[in-house]
Amino acid sequence: MSESSTPLPPPGPHGGDSWQVAAALGVDAAELLDLSASTNPFAPDAATLLRRLLDRQPEVITRYPDASAATAALSDALGEDPDRVVLTNGGAEAIAMVATLEGAGEVRPPEFSLYERHLPRVEPGAPRWRSNPSNPLGRLAGDDEEARVWDEAFYPLATGHWSRGDQASWRLGSLTKLWACPGLRLGYVIAPTPLDARRLRDLQPRWSVNALAAAVVPPLLACTDLIGWSRSIASLRAELTRELRGLGFTIEETDANWVLVRRPGLRADLIRCSILVRDCASFGLTGLARVALPPPGALDQVLEAFARVGP
Repeated sequence: MSESSTPLPPPGPHGGDSWQVAAALGVDAAELLDLSASTNPFAPDAATLLRRLLDRQPEVITRYPDASAATAALSDALGEDPDRVVLTNGGAEAIAMVATLEGAGEVRPPEFSLYERHLPRVEPGAPRWRSNPSNPLGRLAGDDEEARVWDEAFYPLATGHWSRGDQASWRLGSLTKLWACPGLRLGYVIAPTPLDARRLRDLQPRWSVNALAAAVVPPLLACTDLIGWSRSIASLRAELTRELRGLGFTIEETDANWVLVRRPGLRADLIRCSILVRDCASFGLTGLARVALPPPGALDQVLEAFARVGP
C-alpha cells in the first residue's frame, strides 16, 4: 500500500470496518489484514464447508430456513436444555432482543457499545450487563461477580468452555466470532428459563437465521475444539506480547484473543501497512488499540508492520 495522505474513515463504534477503509484507500478489502474484529485465529474454514454443503444440498438456498436441527445440535454441544436455547442472527440480534425484554440495564464503562444502543433505559442500579471476558479490557470476571446478562462472546476462546454456567442469568454467545465467519451472522441465547426463551422466540423475526447459516452449524460444531483453541490462543497471545514488547511497545495483559497496545495513532499508521486494528477511543480509552491475534501464518507480517511504525 502506498504511503499517501488519503483521508481515512474515523474509527467507528465497532471493529470490522475493513470495507469502508479499503474503499477510502481505493484497494480491495482482501489486501487488508483485519485485526479490528476479534475472531478466532484458529477457526475452521467455514467457506470450504459451505461450498461442500451447497454441492450436496443446493436446495438449501431455494427453501425457507428451518433452524430447528441447528438449534438441537448447538444445545447438545452446549449441554443445555434445547427449550432454553435460541439461535440468533449474530450476537447483535441476541443483544437487541434481550435488551427489549429486559427494558433497563446498568452498563459500567468501558463496555461493548451495543448494550447501550439497544437497552431502552441505561441506569445505575438496574440489572447489570457485562461481557466476560470484558470487551475491550479482555479480563475474565471474578468467580464472585454477578450479572443479569452475561455476554460470553469470547468466553469459549478464553477458557476452553462454552459458558461460565450462570443458570439464573441470560447468557449470550457469538458463533461467528468463534468460527471467524461474521458474514454468516450466527449467535445464540441461553435463557434463564424455558418461558424466557419462548418470549424471546415470540419477539424474534420469522426466518431470522438464514438457511446457509443454519445448515453450516452442525459441520462447524464437528470441527470445534474449544480446549485446543483456547490453549493455542494463550500461546499465540504470549508470543505476540513478548515480540511486541521486544520492539518497545507497551502491552496491557488480557485473557482474551487480543492484546491491548498503548500507542497513540497506531490505527492510522498500521493502515498504511495494510493492517487494521481497533482504536479504543470510542470506549473512552484514548491512545489504546485492541489488536486481535492474527492467524499464525500472518504473525511475521504483523511484527514487520509494528517494527516499521515503531512504538
